[in-house]
Amino acid sequence: MIKEVIQDIQSELPCGVRLVAVSKYHPASAIQEAYDAGQRVFGENHVQELMSKVDELPKDIEWHFTGHLQTNKVKYIAPFIGLIHAVDTEKLLREIDRQGKRIGRPVPCLLQLHIAQEQTKYGFTPDEMKSFLSTGVHQELSHAKICGLMCMATFTDDTEQIDREFALARQIFEEVKTSFFPENDDFKELSMGMSDDYQIALRHGSTLVRIGTRIFGERVYG
Repeated sequence: MIKEVIQDIQSELPCGVRLVAVSKYHPASAIQEAYDAGQRVFGENHVQELMSKVDELPKDIEWHFTGHLQTNKVKYIAPFIGLIHAVDTEKLLREIDRQGKRIGRPVPCLLQLHIAQEQTKYGFTPDEMKSFLSTGVHQELSHAKICGLMCMATFTDDTEQIDREFALARQIFEEVKTSFFPENDDFKELSMGMSDDYQIALRHGSTLVRIGTRIFGERVYG
């Protein structure tokens, strides 16, 4: 079942778009099944759960951290994480840089853009994002490698609203790229789209889709 779903999703993805199989709350056996089907990029939302899976599963998995990350947990994942998707404060970005320096490894990350209507979602608003980047703080950091933006659409059945939000995210991405990262080839990722809305995200240039429920089913626990 997992194999067939992954194959179906992969067949929908344009060239250059990567699938992040969000495996939070699902057992290592389910991840192994996806791995055996050829999937190599997995996303987790909780550091403790991620660490236990890293020890148990194949070493060539590229792990992404897709949830809200506390600054005091960065040190645990900095040595191996493939991408941190949701950098939502300057404090977190500085801590990622600090931990990267400590271990001598650039840590790839995305700035989280807040475009959804829910106040519960984290991230920089478009104005806050531009204001923060205008300070030039990010240029002072040597080991927090900003590779693009991440966002979540409003949790709604209104596909037109989701479409507008992803269109805005793409617009902000292009503006940020042009204004602040014009010569930076690493700044190329736009992480948006989950199980219920990734097809819409793909229309607006998503390069990373974060899909969990469609692949693994409902959460096993948590």
